[in-house]
Amino acid sequence: MQKGFENIRNLTIGTVEFISPKEIKVSLEINAPQSTSLNAGIPQLFPKINGFVLIPNEAGALIGIITWIAVEYSPYPKRYGYKDFDLVDLPFPQRKISIIPLGLLKENDGNYEVARGVYNYPSVGDAVVIPNKEQLQAIVQNKDENARVKIGTSPMAANAPVYINPDKVFGRHIAVLGNTGSGKSCSVAGLIRWSMEAATKEKEDKKPNARFIVLDPNGEYDNAFSDLGLVRHYEVVLNTEDESECENCDCENGKIINKKKLRVPYWMWNSLEWASISQASLKTQRPILKRALREIKDKSSSTINDNNEKFKKYLITFKINLTIFEQKGAGLAVFPNNKNYFEFLEEAKKALENYNGLKEEYETYKNDLVQKINEILNGKKNNVYFGAFNITDVNIFLSLIKEKEGITGELIPYKGPDEDTPIFFSSKSFLSHIENIATEPSIQYSMDYFLMRVKSLFSENRINSVINVESEDELTLERWLNDYIGSEDNKPSITVIDLSLLPSEIVYLIVSVMARLIFESHQRYKRINNATLPTTLVIEEAHNFIKKYETESEEISSQKLCGQIFEKIAKEGRKFGLGLVVSSQRPSELSQTVLSQCNTFLLHRIVNDKDQDMLKKLVPDTMGGILNELSVLPTRKALLLGWAAPIPVLVEMKELSLDHQPKSKDPDFWDVWVGKSERKINWPDIVKEWQNKI
Repeated sequence: MQKGFENIRNLTIGTVEFISPKEIKVSLEINAPQSTSLNAGIPQLFPKINGFVLIPNEAGALIGIITWIAVEYSPYPKRYGYKDFDLVDLPFPQRKISIIPLGLLKENDGNYEVARGVYNYPSVGDAVVIPNKEQLQAIVQNKDENARVKIGTSPMAANAPVYINPDKVFGRHIAVLGNTGSGKSCSVAGLIRWSMEAATKEKEDKKPNARFIVLDPNGEYDNAFSDLGLVRHYEVVLNTEDESECENCDCENGKIINKKKLRVPYWMWNSLEWASISQASLKTQRPILKRALREIKDKSSSTINDNNEKFKKYLITFKINLTIFEQKGAGLAVFPNNKNYFEFLEEAKKALENYNGLKEEYETYKNDLVQKINEILNGKKNNVYFGAFNITDVNIFLSLIKEKEGITGELIPYKGPDEDTPIFFSSKSFLSHIENIATEPSIQYSMDYFLMRVKSLFSENRINSVINVESEDELTLERWLNDYIGSEDNKPSITVIDLSLLPSEIVYLIVSVMARLIFESHQRYKRINNATLPTTLVIEEAHNFIKKYETESEEISSQKLCGQIFEKIAKEGRKFGLGLVVSSQRPSELSQTVLSQCNTFLLHRIVNDKDQDMLKKLVPDTMGGILNELSVLPTRKALLLGWAAPIPVLVEMKELSLDHQPKSKDPDFWDVWVGKSERKINWPDIVKEWQNKI
């Protein structure tokens, strides 16, 4: 037994009766406290659910949290100093408690510290004691050197302050979960505010070099941080005259009076994001979309008007497709590869015949190819399943292409910017280029609806105001990164992005693009600087953006892409300094991949059985019993468990003033009904804004 635990026998309240890795049952002594304990040096209720007890051993003392209290009829207990052996052995109402082992409390030079995990279990008959005030505070207080941010107090440990280490909370992701009205949004705002205040104090009132990016789908965080002077706001702005041109949003008496215009330009999207919003089909439209993006980003390629050059570029595509079929080898003899190759040759024939006005040697080349195609197709048409092809039917074209390279030059595949590189191109040029591609006979029939969907993106005012950029100078990639992530020249530390006015058909795409750009920029930052850029991405109402999805489906939707990028950040973001704060009221609807990567949980009241069962699967088996009380937690009370807390602890979160709380309070029906709170109805103004007349 360690020195600090030698004189605790007077605190003994019972003995170990039953032991398992998940549970330890304790039989309380007759004289153990029944309501209030004074022998710990301070008044404290005992026994109580969520109270702590210690079981001393040679390494220190095992920490246990009480999860069950009962009275069971047992044999009459033997009292120390008395001879009770001659008494009639009648059933006796024996008080018992059940505890969950949490960790080990060690003493080091007069100071106590908590070690995670349990490796030294007690034996039946070992003494169980009440911790004193110093030990209680050591259990709930984080002794981590960098635990500088106070988030609340522990009502189960004499209101000892509870601190967190930002490196562990934000670096390894945190999930803040709870039903509406449980204090979840205030906890999220508090984590940001208290961290900023602690960092500002540490830097002697200088601006902290921090980056928080809040994705706010309901417009709740408008004024949550405005008094800090460290915040920038973005929202959908329909009238550009309303956009503030200052670097920071204008604030008046702690209120935001101007917001900057939310911009996520179309040219920053990658090919999958374009495919998801345009609903491009996998086998026909998506390859054409990728080709159009590559060519429009290659300035020389997108402006080619000469038919000879277009013919040569088509030959490159033809050669690439032939190489793919060559790799299938003997597979060309069976369905569906034989059918695919038959249709490929039919389409190639139509495309080649469409090239007119070629110079003489190119015209001869084209006719030779068409003749070879006709010879092969005529020999297969009468066979079942389009006939069985073999490798010779592919090599005949590859040989001809090799032979003709003296005329065309070597047909080298495209090596310019790929379809995913964020390079500016104008929307008008892009639409025009797709229309030109659509005139090719082999693909014309499949592009009508696709073109209509792409054009509709730029016709809706609320969408167009966010995605459209008239010129490259209007918004560069560098400026976007400076504005939304931050730069060295005294940029705000907190970026709040109000998504509330974004149309539902594009909100998932915008969030997906922003999350991807933030993630990829941090990847490149580390590769160039050999150091990470600590940034926290906060996702409110995360169940809307990080939903479960069908992994087997080949169809790609904006919502699925959104979930996939957050899963990637959850799995890899820590390596690049990008942390997540996931806030949700329906954890059962969230991606299990994201939740399983969250190392810290701050759990408010959760009533739904399905949500509770899902959370129990994420914590170790020994901790599952602690979550049983989630359905009865009062507002502002939360369970902190995981990497940021040495042991699970019930926290009463610090209270935010009304001005600093997100706008998520319950609607005041009664005050409006009885006239205490006035509500003017201004439908004309709302209709004007709705119909984009302002």
